[in-house]
Amino acid sequence: MIDLKDYDNAVVKFRKSLNYFVLPVLSWDFYAENVASIYKSEEDMSSLMSLGSSNSWNIDTEVLDEKLKVNKNVVVVTDTNLNIVFATKNIWAMNQYHPNEILGKKPKIFQGSKTSKSTLKIVSEAVKANKPFEVTLVNYRKDGSTYNCWIQGHPIFDQKGKVVNFIAFEKEVA
Repeated sequence: MIDLKDYDNAVVKFRKSLNYFVLPVLSWDFYAENVASIYKSEEDMSSLMSLGSSNSWNIDTEVLDEKLKVNKNVVVVTDTNLNIVFATKNIWAMNQYHPNEILGKKPKIFQGSKTSKSTLKIVSEAVKANKPFEVTLVNYRKDGSTYNCWIQGHPIFDQKGKVVNFIAFEKEVA
């Protein structure tokens, strides 16, 4: 019995000397899900930076990074005619639309009879005046079910001060 105790101690000492970290088997599902989320956020951030570069955005990239990666907001970018030109991959979890399904469409795709007209008027007036806005409204998923969507929208200016896009940070709220 003493021989086994010495053996166990030797194995523990040896494994500690290897300097590697082993995740418990139960953590792999959690780990893999987070890795996939981080990977998608990195892809989205890269795509946003590319879009910003091609449109000469005058925007703080740290804010974008925080909204996307830390706050896990859905990001939707439209052109000046309010046609969607970009949406993050995490939009699917919120409304069951894949980004490529909504490109070229207007954000009205998410609205319906329960969407507040007065709230939409606030958004419309802010967009026309090139001003930021923050609202919560009822939006519709692809299957027709509703959800409350918090939206913080901003005009995006280029280096010359001209509005080139609009960006909305969105989250489903209770």
